[in-house]
Amino acid sequence: MRSSYKDEDVTLLLKDITGLVKPQPTEERERLIQSGKHYSEMLPIEYVPTQKYMEVYKEALKTYAEPTALAVGTLSDKIMAAKGKDVVLVSLARAGTPIGILVKRYIRFKYRLGVPHYSISIIKGRGIDDNAMKYLLTRHQPQQLLFVDGWIGKGAILGELRKDIGAYEGVSPDIAVVADPANVTELCGTHEDILIPSSCLNCTVSGLVSRTFLRDDIIGPDDFHGAVYYGELANSDLTYEFIDAIERCFLFDGKMTSHTGKKKVEGLGADEVRELARIFDVDDINLIKPGIGETTRVLLRRVPWKVLIDESYKNSHELGHVIRLAKEKDVPVEYYPLKHYKCCGIIQKLAEA
Repeated sequence: MRSSYKDEDVTLLLKDITGLVKPQPTEERERLIQSGKHYSEMLPIEYVPTQKYMEVYKEALKTYAEPTALAVGTLSDKIMAAKGKDVVLVSLARAGTPIGILVKRYIRFKYRLGVPHYSISIIKGRGIDDNAMKYLLTRHQPQQLLFVDGWIGKGAILGELRKDIGAYEGVSPDIAVVADPANVTELCGTHEDILIPSSCLNCTVSGLVSRTFLRDDIIGPDDFHGAVYYGELANSDLTYEFIDAIERCFLFDGKMTSHTGKKKVEGLGADEVRELARIFDVDDINLIKPGIGETTRVLLRRVPWKVLIDESYKNSHELGHVIRLAKEKDVPVEYYPLKHYKCCGIIQKLAEA
């Protein structure tokens, strides 16, 4: 699989399907998804964001590189305590990949260990890539594998992992994430809904690789799940600008504690999402995407109905990119008292679907 990642940072267990799938416009994809077609059978059109949005992104990177680095450090220390020096990082493509690279680098710097790092596909409703798992298990012991992702919204991917992983004896369904505002794992850098700057962009901060793809006419029974390489966007590639900016903020002196001291909110994020569905009369919980990362994805790749922002973050620079994207796409922003999350994106229900 081609990408702009360095070979020493990650091994991508993906099939290169560049040129085999025609990307579709957002509105068209949304109608098809809501009509029952699975999202993994299509790819969105990837684009370079506007100059104004990029200014907001660069400001976010400058402001939130340190909190992200602190959370990566906390997570890495927890990983070493839980799994030890034989750990094998298996990041979930694509949002997990840059996070896996950062964890690998932190462990190398602090613990003087070169841990293996792979990236594989897991698709909601379709499961984990079985061929990729078989590949890993011919090379490593099952107890060595640890899944890594960027953040947890409601916890759907964790649920997918728990459902699938029973087929691989000895493999833990644990998932290590930088941010877990949903309160579903202790293997996290923070329970706060922090802005991880890589969530602000698509392939241009993810090695120029698309989200993963699975359709029988292109992905054969012995293939890894697929992805596209966007080489034409090479001049806009910010993957290592992001990774290097976080890495420069690493601390290795044992002072890796929560960067805010904010008290963990009790209860599960999924319960709050169900409450939001009731209040805003949304009959499909899948249309509600909580947290900064998920809200950003809704604005970048789906057809949003509205964005909810927690009242206490009304004038926060932290959500500048969300406000900017909502303005550019003419999406209403409503201020509402959220508990677990700083913001939440709600996808528009398309009547024609």
